[in-house]
Amino acid sequence: MLAAALPGLGQVYNRKYWKIPLVYAGFGGMMYAAKQNSSNFRLYMKAFNDLTDENPETASYLKLKNAQTIDPAMFDEIKNPQSYSHYKDELDRLTKYYKQYRDLSFIGLGAWYIVTILDANVDASLFNYDVSENLDVSVMPIRFEQPGGYIVAGINVSLMFNF
Repeated sequence: MLAAALPGLGQVYNRKYWKIPLVYAGFGGMMYAAKQNSSNFRLYMKAFNDLTDENPETASYLKLKNAQTIDPAMFDEIKNPQSYSHYKDELDRLTKYYKQYRDLSFIGLGAWYIVTILDANVDASLFNYDVSENLDVSVMPIRFEQPGGYIVAGINVSLMFNF
């Protein structure tokens, strides 16, 4: 419950202090990826919208790389339609790319949150788990006779609890 309230608090409660930097490094990495992908998505979305609207005053797409192939006076007769179409398709592809990875970054952030809660829960559940010599698993070959005098060999797996 503590890990759900504040990430890392479950690890503190379980005295697994070495996991706290890992918890926050994961959150930091996911938040950085979400921020970068979100800002790139907004940049390319604005550039795509500015390119496709019919207002020549909105030209944020000219600040991007490979923008010199597009004529700033978009609707002049001297505009190269092939480079315009290619650049428009490229902006659309980059917009979809960064939107997809922005969404995946937020899903990863939520998944990391769940993983930290599960880690703290499993640690708390196994905190008092007894792993002693009273528990024993042994594998040994066995041999027994079948009716008719046949000898059959096999493997016996047994779990023994000593009280």
